[in-house]
Amino acid sequence: MDKERVAAWIDGYERAWRTPGTESLAELFTADAVYRQGPYDEPLAGLPEIADMWEEERTGPDEVFEMTSEIVAVDGDTAVARVEVTYGEPDHEEFRDLWILRFAEDGRCRSFEEWWSTPD
Repeated sequence: MDKERVAAWIDGYERAWRTPGTESLAELFTADAVYRQGPYDEPLAGLPEIADMWEEERTGPDEVFEMTSEIVAVDGDTAVARVEVTYGEPDHEEFRDLWILRFAEDGRCRSFEEWWSTPD
């Protein structure tokens, strides 16, 4: 992986979050991907579990938010990105995250770990 490919993957993640359904997750994650919503959370394993969480966590594809990211590091198949998300109506939440991403050879994510924080 390189910074450009990681940035494209993050753009795809945001597009998928804004798109109805969860079919696009197969373009982002391997079938057996592991997804941790926090460093101490039990991992979600596989696309069906990730898709269930995806639909449960988001308000809907028309959810109002702004997302920015900065690639901090890329080393082989592993990347770290700083991601900031600010949600609009009705939630008005703000998150600063570090994402630790491990990619398969085809560019899909096989391991996603999120370390998030809020101003509160």
